[in-house]
Amino acid sequence: MRYLKDIPNPTYKISVYQWNGKYIIKFEAGGRYEQTYKVDETDLTSADELDQLVDEPFLQEVTERFGAMHRSLTDSLRRHEILY
Repeated sequence: MRYLKDIPNPTYKISVYQWNGKYIIKFEAGGRYEQTYKVDETDLTSADELDQLVDEPFLQEVTERFGAMHRSLTDSLRRHEILY
């Protein structure tokens, strides 16, 4: 996997990689959660178009998904009495 660049964002670390004919966009939140999206290289004319994909509606959905991930983990930890 080859690192290409970061997409600046005040909330998340957003990294872009290239691997196996795909661009990979990785979002990291607080060092605990990650979301990864793969886009075929043939769908874009260049990696710079990935910046356009990471728009406000997309970021809002990423935020909601991170919230759901946190709730899922917390609920499981509580069910198993690891977290009170």
